[in-house]
Amino acid sequence: MSETVTTYRAAAVQLVSGADPSANLERARHWVAEAARQGAQLVVLPEYFGVMGQKETDKVGLAEADGSGPMQDALSAMARDNRVWLIGGTVPLASPEAGKVYNSSLLYNPEGERVARYDKIHLFGFSGLGENYCESNTIVAGKAPLKAATDLGEIAFGVCYDLRFPELFRSLAPFDVLVMPAAFTATTGEAHWEPLIRARAIENQCYLIASAQGGLHENGRKTHGHSMIVDPWGRVLAELPKGEGVILADIQPHTLQSVRTRLPALAHRVLN
Repeated sequence: MSETVTTYRAAAVQLVSGADPSANLERARHWVAEAARQGAQLVVLPEYFGVMGQKETDKVGLAEADGSGPMQDALSAMARDNRVWLIGGTVPLASPEAGKVYNSSLLYNPEGERVARYDKIHLFGFSGLGENYCESNTIVAGKAPLKAATDLGEIAFGVCYDLRFPELFRSLAPFDVLVMPAAFTATTGEAHWEPLIRARAIENQCYLIASAQGGLHENGRKTHGHSMIVDPWGRVLAELPKGEGVILADIQPHTLQSVRTRLPALAHRVLN
């Protein structure tokens, strides 16, 4: 983290998004404004914040052209109106493959300008216990890892299933904050969410902001929730188990520097 960056407040918004994009956007606006009211300068929305459709193909019908569309315009306005850095969970953006979209996490600056885009690289697949998911049926995988330089320091990006692939983030290290919009299933989340979140923060010696979907959705899907903000020592600074809401915590440069100085694991890396 640059010496010019001072302590600032970050927020993770948790939603239980439904099939109506306009209603979802209204809830997102509410919680972004509430986070800003409580002093947040960086706000993260969850994966699929704009739509959790009745079926997986619903998001394909809502695909937006890169740079313009209802969800993107709303994100720009939220960032600008609240004067925050805003990470728009994920938005379905048009892809070259028929019937598929990119699942894209978008970063906006406090002027409402989009300054970065990350397309989710690892696509979730799970079968068991009465559940079946195959994101590759409707999503095109991204190819490029992303770390963005901002006034708040360097921010690395992951989305949901990316959490299970530490090599993605090792390729970007070092960075100050890792953001993880997610819609973890209740089944996998109960087993693995917290240990994976804390591990990624510990091994990359970074803050991690995990913004999740958290409850029973209109389509019958259950998501794990437990949005978290974790520090570079692996301590959970804030958590919201279920339902809608916002959690906040301070991102402190001196904590990053202290952890990396006392335990210089990033400098001790041998294998690339």
